[in-house]
Amino acid sequence: MHEISVGKLKVVAAPKDTPPFPVEAMVFEEDTFLVMSADPTPRDPKVSMVRVMTRLIETQPRVPGTVILQGMSPLRFLAIVHDFNQDPSWKEEWIESVLGRVFQETENLGLQSLALPLLGTVYGSLGKRRFIEFLAAGLQGSAFNHLRSLWLVVPAGERSEVIRTLRSEIERQNPDLFSPVSS
Repeated sequence: MHEISVGKLKVVAAPKDTPPFPVEAMVFEEDTFLVMSADPTPRDPKVSMVRVMTRLIETQPRVPGTVILQGMSPLRFLAIVHDFNQDPSWKEEWIESVLGRVFQETENLGLQSLALPLLGTVYGSLGKRRFIEFLAAGLQGSAFNHLRSLWLVVPAGERSEVIRTLRSEIERQNPDLFSPVSS
């Protein structure tokens, strides 16, 4: 089994290279200075080096636990869950905050489908089980009027384990919100 339903929301675990459905938005782990999503390709800045250095000095970090929206089709949600000036670079409360904000923005924008990695486990050392606890609480704490499909982006060999763990956590937190879907 690689999917479950939580109310009207279908949650599917699938690898990055095997999308189970088209998505309107994707979530990415990001840091306070947006280094993780920066294009590593060297480019001619087309402005003076003084101006580049001034911009660099004036750059302010983003607030951990927030979400930045970028691009279109699919929309990119940059989840600020890392601050490289701290060790570890992530905090559980930032991940919890980001999940709530992602679900809130998804609803505000009327999105029906979303791709979500297990935040804090991609580039951080948060345990998958702990992220799933946050996810289960976030799913149950959100009123989804628009979101119908959630793709949990996981390694191929972990699809069943992630769904089993999510089901178990949802049942533990609130058995009334869970209904299985065969796959």
